[in-house]
Order: sequence, then C-alpha cells, then structure tokens
Amino acid sequence: MNGDHIKLYIPGPIEVSQKTYKAMSAPMIGHRSKDFVSLYEKVQPMLQSLFGTKRPVFLSTSSAWGVMEASVRNLVSKKVLNCCCGAFSDKWLDVSLRCGKDAESLQAEWGQPIDPVTLEQKLSTGEFDTVTLVHNETSTGVTNPLSEIAAVVHKFPDVLLVVDTVSSFSAVPINADELGIDVLLTGSQKALALPPGLSLFTVSEKAMARASEMPDRGYYFDFLEFEKNAKKSMTPSTPCISLIYGLAWKLEQIQLEGVTNRYARHEKLNNMVHSWVKENGFEHFAPEGYRSKTLTCVLNNKEIDIPNWIKSMREKHSLVINGGYGKIKGKTFRISNMGDETEESISTMLTALSDTLPG
Repeated sequence: MNGDHIKLYIPGPIEVSQKTYKAMSAPMIGHRSKDFVSLYEKVQPMLQSLFGTKRPVFLSTSSAWGVMEASVRNLVSKKVLNCCCGAFSDKWLDVSLRCGKDAESLQAEWGQPIDPVTLEQKLSTGEFDTVTLVHNETSTGVTNPLSEIAAVVHKFPDVLLVVDTVSSFSAVPINADELGIDVLLTGSQKALALPPGLSLFTVSEKAMARASEMPDRGYYFDFLEFEKNAKKSMTPSTPCISLIYGLAWKLEQIQLEGVTNRYARHEKLNNMVHSWVKENGFEHFAPEGYRSKTLTCVLNNKEIDIPNWIKSMREKHSLVINGGYGKIKGKTFRISNMGDETEESISTMLTALSDTLPG
C-alpha cells in the first residue's frame, strides 16, 4: 500500500477507487449543452431504479444537508416533527428551528431506534404536517425501522415523510414509491463511494404540490426549479459535472454487480466486522435488529485509548477507522464496510485492527 495513501474505513467520506477517479476525469462539457443532456438522461433511469421510483431523481451540487434544509423550507407549513436518535437526526431539529419553522423532536436515546408507536401518538395530535427521519444514523450505528415508520405516517394523509438515506442508499433495499416516502435523499460520499459534493433526491407529487404553495422557498433549493429543469434534463444551476461522470460510471458498475448481489455483499462484509467485534470482547452500541449494514458502532467497553489506537493503525498500516462522534466520542468507535469494499479488503482491515489493538 502506498504510504502516502491512508485508506478510509470511516463512516464517510469513504474510499474512492482509482477507476472512479478516472471516470470523473472525462473532458468538461457545458452544463446547458446537448452533451450534458445526454449525461443526465443516462443516469436518470438507473437512479430511478435504485430509488424505487417513477418520479425524476434530482441532482444537487451540495452536501445532503442542502436538501435536508430544502425539505424543511419547501414543505413545512404547520409544524415539523424531527425524529431524533443521534447527532445527525438531532441536528435536523436545529436546522428546522433556524429556518424559522415550528419544530419539535421525537427524541430517542442515542443508540436506540425511533419507536413507531410513539410516532403515531405524536401524529395523532394533528399538530404536524411533516416528519423527518434519518434512516441510518451514522453517529450511533442505528438503522431505524423505515417500513414501520412509513406505514405510521401513511395513516395521516396530510403529513409528509422526508427520509435521509445518506449512509444506507444502494447498500440496502429502499423503495420510495412503495413506502410512500415524499422526499428520499442521499449523498455521493458514502455507500455510492464517490467524493463529496453531490446529493440526489426524489420528491413525490404530493410533496411537490405542497411546495408550490410555500412562500420563501428561495431559489437554489427550490423543488419547483429542480422539477422544471428536470423536464429539460438539466439542473437549476451549474452542476458538479465531474461527479456526475463518476456517478454514471458507478451506476453502471452497480448494474453489472447486480443490486441484489450488492445488498448481499454489504451484509456479508458487515457480518465480518460483527464477528471481529465479538471475538475481541467488544459490544455493539446499537441493539440487535437495528444495526446498520454499512458501518458498525462499537461500544468501548474495554476502555482502550482510541485516539492512540487509531494513530497506531494509521502509522503502521496506512488505514483509519473513526473514534466516535458527538457526545459518544471516545465511548465508541465506528468501522465502515460500505462502498467498493470486498471480503479481502475488509479482512485486511480487521487484521490491522487486531495487530494494533491495545492489550
């Protein structure tokens, strides 16, 4: 391994292959040209298949947070219920309040999933018109029960469901239309194994109708502008064309692998990490049945010095994992298995972890 290259096994951004970088180095084109229209039209059906939707999939030159804020600005007319169970879902509440919206949290303890029964009780009050959910909370390694939560929201026709799938998209099956998700969003830098800077999202007809009645949507993240431009196979503003080249290549690779095989690969690699956790006497932070398939959040029950351990594996093996996030930093560590990883690469990483593990 090149000593200058530190391989990433962190929750994101994750490792980007040289083949992906090569695909991104295609010659630049004008974003209002026929060449860009062709590129946009090339990725669209592949994205719709992965999103499980017949609706257009929009391309935004931003992190996923741009679309997460956009969803609040475009959709919240009455009050938003932010489902909070970790650092990123908790932050969505802060974003809602900063946008001047009436907002409330449905708070689960970090390390626990959102409870659909409690969600239904909240929505039964009639106070809310929008629910936000982080499907796969990377700070805690918890995957929320999306199908059950979507079924609850579906009981309330005036409530829209917005779901962040940034670290689960393309690694586990998610069908936007079947689940009745009103905004399904993701980012480029996690399971898609692209550099950061591109977010992708789809918006239901019901959500688009709500957006059309909302004042102060702004311009850059106006859902109506995205839809208007999508009809011409374009984006509202200048897109990150190199990333879209990389996306087109990556989507082709996903088709070659087969999406079912891709899901199975992520689960198998995830199980390898879980075996290492058990064999080395650690515990999971997330409960059984709600553990992420793309990363593992490990409880530091052995009270090891995580920063020094990470430093050691970086210096000795040129790879890094993550030492926890937010209020559980130091109390946990996180290991990613998403993207282009293989049994061989995960095995190599786990061997390096064992070799440098204190004690």
